[in-house]
Amino acid sequence: MNNYQSGGSGQDRTGQDRTGQDRTGNDFNIPIFQKIYDFYKLLYQYLKLFPKKDRYSLGQKLDNLTLELFELIIMAGTLTQERKLPVIENGIVSLDLLKILIRLAKDIRALDNKKYLLLESSLQEIGRMLGGWRKSLKTI
Repeated sequence: MNNYQSGGSGQDRTGQDRTGQDRTGNDFNIPIFQKIYDFYKLLYQYLKLFPKKDRYSLGQKLDNLTLELFELIIMAGTLTQERKLPVIENGIVSLDLLKILIRLAKDIRALDNKKYLLLESSLQEIGRMLGGWRKSLKTI
């Protein structure tokens, strides 16, 4: 039996210990992190299906923008209350651009309607979460 199965290291297969912290000690249990994580996994699968001419232009931009949003959310989760708001607002701008580029991918037929709807639905939920986070910071 290895450490993963025996629990000898106190970590599961995801690299998180039983407290929800990763190996570096960072806590990524904020719900929006999981939503963006799931969105990226779905987007990654769809980008493989993009026509080659779109994969390395629009597809690459979508990939980079999603990873940038990941960075912003992780950063916001570690900052003090006063410093979070500008980072969250940058995340909202990145999210809005992602929405536009996803719609563009559908319009140029790099994404079919079903895939577009799944991605857009996920982005809408992430947007509501970011908006709520921003609102909670403005009332403090």
